[in-house]
Amino acid sequence: MILNSPDSRERRMRIGISITSSYQTKDVRDGARQMINRANAAALAGLDSLFVGDHHVVPTPYYQNTPMMGRLLAEWDSRDAGALFLLPLWNPVLAAEQIATLACIAQGKFIMQCGLGAGRQQFNAMGANIKHRPSSFEQAIECMRALWAGESVTMDGRWTFEGARICPLPPLPIEIWIGASAPVAIERAARIGDAWLADPGLTLEQAARALEQYNTALAAFGRANPTTVAIRRDIYVAESAADAQDTLALITSQGYRGFDPEALIIGTSEDVASQFQAFGELGFTDIIIRNLHRDPDKAIASTVRLAQVREFLNS
Repeated sequence: MILNSPDSRERRMRIGISITSSYQTKDVRDGARQMINRANAAALAGLDSLFVGDHHVVPTPYYQNTPMMGRLLAEWDSRDAGALFLLPLWNPVLAAEQIATLACIAQGKFIMQCGLGAGRQQFNAMGANIKHRPSSFEQAIECMRALWAGESVTMDGRWTFEGARICPLPPLPIEIWIGASAPVAIERAARIGDAWLADPGLTLEQAARALEQYNTALAAFGRANPTTVAIRRDIYVAESAADAQDTLALITSQGYRGFDPEALIIGTSEDVASQFQAFGELGFTDIIIRNLHRDPDKAIASTVRLAQVREFLNS
């Protein structure tokens, strides 16, 4: 195993949250309210960062990232905030404008998490060619960075436009975290990203190997170790050991997003802190959690208990 940097064990691990955007509810306003409640709970728990995801043409309620993040920032302060953008599905000028506006609403740093996206149906419905994902992704990042710097941009590639310029510009530089799991995608994150966001489906052992690939790629491209190396985890912080066992049995019996059960973190506050610490010892600086429990009250309670997890980590 390769630690991300010599002092990685000494740094305080940061815990953020990616709030679920999909809700099985007949009252469409209820899903939006649940997202607001979860953001409020994350703020009160003292979490370090707040994110929402990105998906399109979903048959059940899925709340879109830009308007929801604008609302959720009202529950937040100057701690980091951001949103995922599946860049091949977005016109880069529109995405750059939306993110710059969100950065103006945010009191602190704004982060763009981004990825290639998947699902032929999603790409077809959005008028994007799934075969062009890598080139579309890289061209979008190049374009958006130039726009955020106040430049006039003309493109004749996966998108075609002339003399694009945006205003307002972001008040602080936008940090770009690239989500990646395949070796070629991890190399891309090392080459053009400000940070790498590891996949939630990785077990601890798989995460260690992926992190080694990332560090090797950083060295090959002559890039310094970044200050952030993040990983997504789907978790439940249980009230008791019995609650944890019941939840684990329920989740594994139903299957969970095709994940290896070892990639899930379910336990008491102390158990969860111990598992988080294991990722910290590998060199990860940030764990971005998503609540896996479908019961909204239990999801909120799990978020509240993350304050205890932070206490265990800091001690």
